[in-house]
Amino acid sequence: MLYQDQKMTNNQLSHLDWLESEAIHIMREVAGQCENPVLLFSGGKDSICLLRLAEKAFRPSRFPFPLLHIDTGHNYPEVIKFRDQYAEELGERLIVRTIEDSMKRGTVVLKNADESRNKHQSVTLLEAIEEFGFDACIGGARRDEEKARAKERIMSFRDEFGQWDPKNQRPELWNLYNARTHQGENIRSFPISNWTEMDVWQYIHREQLSLPSIYFAHQRPVVKRNGNIVPVTNITPAKQDEDIIDLQVRFRTVGDISCTAPVISDADSIEKIILETASTTLTERGETRLDDQSSEAAMEQRKKEGYF
Repeated sequence: MLYQDQKMTNNQLSHLDWLESEAIHIMREVAGQCENPVLLFSGGKDSICLLRLAEKAFRPSRFPFPLLHIDTGHNYPEVIKFRDQYAEELGERLIVRTIEDSMKRGTVVLKNADESRNKHQSVTLLEAIEEFGFDACIGGARRDEEKARAKERIMSFRDEFGQWDPKNQRPELWNLYNARTHQGENIRSFPISNWTEMDVWQYIHREQLSLPSIYFAHQRPVVKRNGNIVPVTNITPAKQDEDIIDLQVRFRTVGDISCTAPVISDADSIEKIILETASTTLTERGETRLDDQSSEAAMEQRKKEGYF
């Protein structure tokens, strides 16, 4: 079976029901304890699950928070188009803040034109938090993605500078969550922290959620570079000595074009993706996020600086 379907059989819930219930509880705790939360929505699969959970937690009312995307300006157009359409369908407010705006203000300065903008999202996010006075950001990070994220609490405390200290986190015994903050401090809340990539795909299948098309197998011009498959775009052009080839690929995770690589795949349906996910031995970020491959501590350092 694609997922264990035992709902309401002998008073037992499936593992997806348990995960969903926990995530809804966490989301309501944020809404109840925080004065001005926001939900981070990129158009990716994890944040799509967050929106469905928010629907179940708060409908028929409007969400008690807006949606926020920090746009590098180098995102895949299929994802940006989906982001805007989905927010419009839900009838929820979408706030977009861009790295280009931070560059104009001089708060983000690139070393060169080819530098990835991904890590600079921290600056723009902190500026958006200050602009709107957000005291909590609800995100779709999961512990199975990367070891720095495995250290993080469900309610991850950030100080008045937006920084994360893994040694200064609140205990979460008996599923009691503390999202209270002083002026200027911030909570990053991760309702699907305990989910795996497989759980996400099974939930998408069960809930029949729509996705950007690049999650499914498709033909794309790519080059092989340093053991990775790199899509050929105006942001990531082929180098002079590289051969461009057409491969059938899909994206396990979506983000900035400069650091998000696809994988070879013929999975053109959610059912096939679930089967493919069951057989993989590499995490999605470890296999496809080139920025995380720069060093073992790359993600942890970015999180200490204010990253998602």
